[in-house]
Amino acid sequence: MSDSAITTGKAGTRGTLYRGDPGMWSWVAHRITGVATFFFLFAHVLDTALVRVSPNAYDEVIATYKTPLVNLLEVGLVGAVLYHALNGIRVMLVDFWGKGAKYQRPMLWTILGVWVLVMVPGTYFMMQRTITEMFGG
Repeated sequence: MSDSAITTGKAGTRGTLYRGDPGMWSWVAHRITGVATFFFLFAHVLDTALVRVSPNAYDEVIATYKTPLVNLLEVGLVGAVLYHALNGIRVMLVDFWGKGAKYQRPMLWTILGVWVLVMVPGTYFMMQRTITEMFGG
């Protein structure tokens, strides 16, 4: 295969080498969840530090965290951290286990299955208070 065929994907076509492979999407999701978790931790450190500057401002910020929108964001945060952790274990197995590369695809589907099995009941319990407050119950 020529160098131009490698950079364009297939001989005679333009585009990228990636065509939506699950491995590519797991790589993208791993980076996005890592960055999202970092920004959450950064905001958490800032809002916690606010208590030393102005306890009243801190109380106001904490009060905003009790809204339905923030509850949805919390569910997203738990999902991001859980995916990032599970996929990180998969990445370590691919890197350090002799057969990791051979089984990387089944491991991806396994971690996604575990993620769904944990997130479905987790979302229910995390959203229960918000749904009750919004729609009565």
